[in-house]
Amino acid sequence: MTELALPKIDKKTLDKKDYIFKSLAKLINPEHVLSHKDEIKPYETDGLSAYKQTPLAVVMPENTKEVSSILKFCYEENIKVVPRGAGTGLSGGALPLQDAVLLSLGKFNKILEIDFENKCVVTQPGVTNLGLTHAVQHKGFYYAPDPSSQLACSIGGNVAENSGGVHSLKYGTTTNNILGVEMVMMDGTICRIGGKTLDQEGYDLMGLICGSEGLLGVITEVTAKILKKPQVVKAALIGFPTIEEGANATSEIISNGIIPAGMEIMDKALIEATDNFSKAGYPRDAELLLIVEVDGTESEVDVLLKDVSSICKKNNCSSLKLSQSEKERLSFWSGRKSAFPACGAMAPDYYCMDGVIPRGKLAEALLEIRRLSEKYNLPVANCFHAGDGNLHPLIMYDGADKEQFRKTEEFGAEILKACVRLGGVITGEHGVGVEKRELMCEMFNDNDIQQQLDIKTSLDEKNLLNPGKVYPILRKCAEEGRVHVHRGEEKFPDLPRF
Repeated sequence: MTELALPKIDKKTLDKKDYIFKSLAKLINPEHVLSHKDEIKPYETDGLSAYKQTPLAVVMPENTKEVSSILKFCYEENIKVVPRGAGTGLSGGALPLQDAVLLSLGKFNKILEIDFENKCVVTQPGVTNLGLTHAVQHKGFYYAPDPSSQLACSIGGNVAENSGGVHSLKYGTTTNNILGVEMVMMDGTICRIGGKTLDQEGYDLMGLICGSEGLLGVITEVTAKILKKPQVVKAALIGFPTIEEGANATSEIISNGIIPAGMEIMDKALIEATDNFSKAGYPRDAELLLIVEVDGTESEVDVLLKDVSSICKKNNCSSLKLSQSEKERLSFWSGRKSAFPACGAMAPDYYCMDGVIPRGKLAEALLEIRRLSEKYNLPVANCFHAGDGNLHPLIMYDGADKEQFRKTEEFGAEILKACVRLGGVITGEHGVGVEKRELMCEMFNDNDIQQQLDIKTSLDEKNLLNPGKVYPILRKCAEEGRVHVHRGEEKFPDLPRF
């Protein structure tokens, strides 16, 4: 891990720390204010894990009123606040700051209402993604977005990052499955946006909040859309002898008007790793593996699978297997769902990237990643949400070797720059956080970034809420002659940069 270079806190600041601790302890249960180094150490990083930093303190409110009181106090005292959900994020979005209070929403873990008539669930943000489906599946419903971390990641974090998953191709990402939120502003104001209806009057504020990475407000309640489970779900497991043939088949499936429920690609390195881990029975001779899932009525599914099979055969697939039972369908997915833990056997550490490219550029992107892997002499395994072009290269490295980590960062940056060159973007669902903030200038010009910064300032005028995330830091901008107007970020720590 890399320790952040932070300014030393002087004696005067230490005195203020005592005042902050005592003040917070008056606002909520004193046992829910953590300040001892052993208590706050578990919060020093998130799922990115490449960087770490100990926060000033950790507070664990139990209700919206307590969140409001904490934020109001911090606003009046000019104290930075970093919201945190389950801590599974992969871009450093919940990375603490040494001079900030970490606001943990782990106690917001209850489902408040299940409304089958309006097909929605009102939930606190700390409920897990999979927990929503478990709560409604007895009535034949489910929550569609399904990131690989769905067993642990929280709904609030999903809203912050606009998380996707295997089934985002047909059913959309979080923003397409959220109807409303309760949110607390930095000054303590509690507001509600949206509700149980499918559309709201006025500006699309839900679209602004979803994916805002904790920069605009703290989510304390979410109204999520639930769907009726389809009548039939089947999957195809298809191997290809070359990257190009598999990528061409993927593009052709979509161009023929077929919208699978999910469509995933894995390269040879990941095929072997996941098959070793989960014993899924993947074709190890394949250079590229495509998993296509379709749902609907029995006749609809059969026709779609027939068309998918025809397209893949035309593109010279080397193997094709259709699920004959629900157990077999789940076995097809078992390797893909365990892709990240499976990579644990390939190297001491791995760095998971997240970018998006046009579907027609899949082969070009994979070949470029292979070239970069040879350039940096670092192995990489690839998995794609193929239908929407969201790629997740996993770069293998040894975190104990500082030079390897430096190379890994550069490798990752080159992948994301390649995504932009190919017509894509630097994040699909993991967010920008601290990991990609210096790469925002690859996508946006000064005016674009300034407009986004102005939106943040309009809702957080002192820039106290999760500062230093998403947007390039002041020093970096000055080096490159950028003219963004940053407020309150002059002392934000530098990170090892791409």
